[in-house]
Amino acid sequence: MRPRGLLAGAVAAVLLTGCAQAAGSSERPPLRAPGAVLAPVVHRVPTDDKVVFLTYDDGAEQDPRFIDLVRELRLPVAMFLTDSVVGPGYGHFARLQAVGASIQNHTLDHTTLRGLPHAGQRAEICGQQNKLRARFGARPRLFRPPHGRYDTTTRRVAAGCGISAVVLWRASMESDGELTYTEGPRRLGPGDIVSLPSHDPTGLPLVERTRRLLAEIRERGLRPARLEDYL
Repeated sequence: MRPRGLLAGAVAAVLLTGCAQAAGSSERPPLRAPGAVLAPVVHRVPTDDKVVFLTYDDGAEQDPRFIDLVRELRLPVAMFLTDSVVGPGYGHFARLQAVGASIQNHTLDHTTLRGLPHAGQRAEICGQQNKLRARFGARPRLFRPPHGRYDTTTRRVAAGCGISAVVLWRASMESDGELTYTEGPRRLGPGDIVSLPSHDPTGLPLVERTRRLLAEIRERGLRPARLEDYL
């Protein structure tokens, strides 16, 4: 399938825990058609294109070398930002946006959403939508729930806040540079969404983990692509 229109009718299912580990909801919901009241949930994109998607969580690592890497390689990366984690560092992400990164929503305070009442989830999701719009000039279309945990309320609130997809992941690059998988083959394949969460201080820095991931992507005959072009 080509990039546009991949959401309608596709099935996305995940059980994810932790921002870098598997766990989530027991639901296996279909992706929504236009006009549905629940945002679709996706952990990979159904495509035959030889592409994978690089996504980064939280915003704790603000290394200027990463901006250089994204600019030099023209990497299509998606940055899922948490306001309380980014703190005063939004300027770093404005510079990333200027070299091609997309800015997406990862809540205000990294609160676990599953089981949280509607008002609390709305404050976390819509609150960060509004903050990112004020900072970057546009509201994100994509949302990643903290720890990959969500429920039906999350999907309903996300849709109401202008989110077009709740984005999880099939693969994650851990702080030691190793790839882990939530399900399926233990190797990267077309359509996989890869998460690179903020690293443990004793682990590899983001630039090094990204370079290792790019080497694995090339070895598999794949290339990074812009997630928003496929969702």
